[in-house]
Amino acid sequence: MNNLKVGLLGGGSWGTTVASLVARNAPVTLWARNADTVDEINQRHTNEKYLPGATLPEALQATHDIGECVSNADVVIMGIPSHNFRSVLQEVKQHIRAWVPVISLTKGLELDTRMRMTEIINEVLPGHPVGVLTGPNLAREIMSGQAAASVIAMEDEIIVRELQNLFKSGLFRVYTNTDVIGCELGGVLKNIIAIAVGMGDGQGAGDNTRAALITRGLAEVTRLGVAMGGQVETFSGLAGMGDMIATCTSAQSRNRHVGIELGKGRNMQEIIDEMVMVAEGAKSAPAVMALAEQYGVEMPIARDVYRVVSGQTNARGAYRGLLRVSAGAEHEPG
Repeated sequence: MNNLKVGLLGGGSWGTTVASLVARNAPVTLWARNADTVDEINQRHTNEKYLPGATLPEALQATHDIGECVSNADVVIMGIPSHNFRSVLQEVKQHIRAWVPVISLTKGLELDTRMRMTEIINEVLPGHPVGVLTGPNLAREIMSGQAAASVIAMEDEIIVRELQNLFKSGLFRVYTNTDVIGCELGGVLKNIIAIAVGMGDGQGAGDNTRAALITRGLAEVTRLGVAMGGQVETFSGLAGMGDMIATCTSAQSRNRHVGIELGKGRNMQEIIDEMVMVAEGAKSAPAVMALAEQYGVEMPIARDVYRVVSGQTNARGAYRGLLRVSAGAEHEPG
């Protein structure tokens, strides 16, 4: 692995964390848009805005020149939020060498096209092996040395096994999967359910309510994921149930935080304005509902989250609506 050079784009909490993990196995250059962030990583080996208190490896180098990050890279990793993903990838295209694998860390959908990030990579960079790293991965816990597990998904079984060794590090275990669609959608769709769980928590709901929402939410996510081409077993693994549990229950979860604040009666714009990091669930909700309609999948929890984040109703009204929904057989929609 030490022979591989890695370029990672994105200086947020997860991008910086992955860069720190990979730096133990191979040389990494991290690109960040903010020059102050670049200077801080290079000079003080910290990124206090996104990872307060964490010390980064001295081997990790940062730059605000995309060409410097990408042109010599043998692997390119994209840790860019969904709304900027395509534009940054277009810049990457000017510098990347042929056949270099491109791995996405982003758990969102492109709003206008409803495309997954790996679909955007395939469109902008045809011919490059494409994959996704996903799972129940809370950046601050990993940076503090706590054990965690993730999944790297690619269609090519040979390349994915090679890249598995690039990402695994100490107590950070990495499993492989060839179901790119399922793994990617698991990471996207659980964010919507985490907002729903947060809305309940913000209104004082109990553990029983939380467990019911997570379970019924996982059923919704699985239905849509399988309809779109994912494998059903993926959604009971780390990229599905594992990621959902972490995102729906952790105090570090951005999407759950959005839900909690909505549950307290605050409006969406006010919540977003005070957040340092992006809550992909709120951004992806319209695209998720459009996909549910396109594939004919019933998603009552996701629908109510969408109605709240888009200002059509409030969290209290959405919860009353969910409680009035009649229950049928457990394995039927609803």
